[in-house]
Amino acid sequence: MASSQAAPGTVLITGTTSGVGLYATKALVELGWRVITANRSPLRAEAAAIKLGLPSGCPRQLQHLYMDLGDLESVKEGVLRLFDILEEPLDALVCNAAVYLPRLKSPIRSAQGYEISMATNHFGHFLLIHLLLDNLRNSRRPVWQGSSWGKENPRVVILGTVTANYKELGGKIPIPAPADLGDLSGFESGFSAPISMANGKKFKPGKAYKDSKLCNMITTQELHRRYKDSPILFSSLYPGCVANTKLFRNTPRIFQILFPWFQKLITGGYVSETLAGKRVAQVVSDPDFGLSGVHWSWGNRQKKNRRQFSQELSERVTDPVTSNRVWDLSMRLVGLK
Repeated sequence: MASSQAAPGTVLITGTTSGVGLYATKALVELGWRVITANRSPLRAEAAAIKLGLPSGCPRQLQHLYMDLGDLESVKEGVLRLFDILEEPLDALVCNAAVYLPRLKSPIRSAQGYEISMATNHFGHFLLIHLLLDNLRNSRRPVWQGSSWGKENPRVVILGTVTANYKELGGKIPIPAPADLGDLSGFESGFSAPISMANGKKFKPGKAYKDSKLCNMITTQELHRRYKDSPILFSSLYPGCVANTKLFRNTPRIFQILFPWFQKLITGGYVSETLAGKRVAQVVSDPDFGLSGVHWSWGNRQKKNRRQFSQELSERVTDPVTSNRVWDLSMRLVGLK
C-alpha cells in the first residue's frame, strides 16, 4: 500500500437522486466505501444508482434512507434510522442536497414554516451535522502512514458555491442580488411568515438560494473554529460549474440550453458530473485533503492536470461576529437551544 493511503470507510451523503451527489456516490462506491444516501425519495435514489451500474440489494456497499432535509422532524427520524443500520461509526458526512427554485413568485414554506431553500440547504444540514457529531468522533478509519497504521480523521464536507463568495467572479454577479445576510433580522424574527429572507427584506428566490449556500460555508468555518480540538475535519468545496445538473431544472428552458455552452466556451468553468463527483470523493477520502477549515477549489478555468487549492473566502463567510450570530440563531431555529 502506498504512503499515506487511507482505507475506505462509511459515508452518509445527502441528495443523490441526480447530479453531483449521484456521481459522488458512484466515485465513493468504486473506491470501496460503504455509501448510505439520504433523500426524500429512496426509490428514485436507488433507480438512479442502478442506472449508473451501482449495486442494488447490497447494504454493505450502498443503502438508501428516507430523509426530507426541509423538515427538521424528518431529519431527526432519519438519523435514528441511520443509527439502526450502522455497525460502526460514520467516517464521513457529505452535505450535498440543495433546493434551487429561482422562478418562485412567493416563498414555499417548510414544515416548520421557514422559506424552503434556507430550510433545506442550511437548517436541515445544520441539524443533521449536530446530530451526527458524536457518532463521527468515534470513527476509526485506518490510514497507512508509510511504515505503520494510523487513524484517519473523520470528515464533514459541505458543497459550497462561487455565488456565495464575492472573492470570486461568480459571487459578484448582482442578479438577482449577491449573497448577503444583511443584519440577520430574518433570523432574529424566526423566519416566520411573512419573513422569508435572512435580511428580513422582500423575497427574492435566487438570492434565497445564494444566502442559504453562504450559510453553508459560514457553518463550515464556524465548525472549524468551535471544534479545533475535535478529531473531525470540516471543509467545503466548489467542484466546478456542473452546468447541466438537475439543480437548474427550475430555470427557464433557454437558460438550461445556453448556460452549459456559456460555461464551456466563455468562462471555461464547466465540469462534468463525473469529474465533480470524483472531486467530492477526493475531499472525503484522500489524505491530501486532510485539512480543516479549507474551502477547496480547482479554479474557474479548468486546466489540464489542475490541482486543488484552498480558495480565499470573503469576510461575509469568515467574519467571526456574523458567523457566531448565524450559529446561535440557527441553533435556536432548529431546536437545539
